[in-house]
Amino acid sequence: MGKVRGAAEGVSILAEDRDDQGQDTDCITGLHKHQGASRWYGCAKKRGRQSVGKSRGGWNTKLHMVAASDRDAVVFDLSSGNCGDGPQGRKLLQKRGKIKKPTILLMDRAYEGNETRALAKELGYIPVVPPKRNRIDPWEYDKRLYKRRNEIERLFRRIKRFRRVFTRYDKLDVLYMAFVLLALIVDNLM
Repeated sequence: MGKVRGAAEGVSILAEDRDDQGQDTDCITGLHKHQGASRWYGCAKKRGRQSVGKSRGGWNTKLHMVAASDRDAVVFDLSSGNCGDGPQGRKLLQKRGKIKKPTILLMDRAYEGNETRALAKELGYIPVVPPKRNRIDPWEYDKRLYKRRNEIERLFRRIKRFRRVFTRYDKLDVLYMAFVLLALIVDNLM
């Protein structure tokens, strides 16, 4: 009688009285004494390919695409931000395969390497790409035809209006590519 209890004593008395049933005794409402995230919610670990790499602008993913027009994507793939564009472009051309009749292929300067142009010619394309400024032996290209490459840039602009595409909320490539495909479908339906 006459003894005043503080709030801390009341909390400790309540903690002693509760039935723990196999839980960590230092655990109070899901918080653990150990460092790191708890498995309180039982989240599954995401496993799979993740094309995220560091470039000059930070952590980034590149979307490579072969498109038939400003509305139609033929094939696309992802690479991490620190990968070169030439090998990815060659992989997409090989995935597309050989074509029956010669078709003009408008390419960005990032894909202007000798190997990429040789592969495009071998597969039946007519590559139209300006040489880089530091080329020793530059080639001639159709400047009027190359101006139509902005159609592909417009395609990228339209699919990037979907916030989930340009910010890449998804960790796995499969999920991100599925949403890019969904954005292409929705863009064609509009």
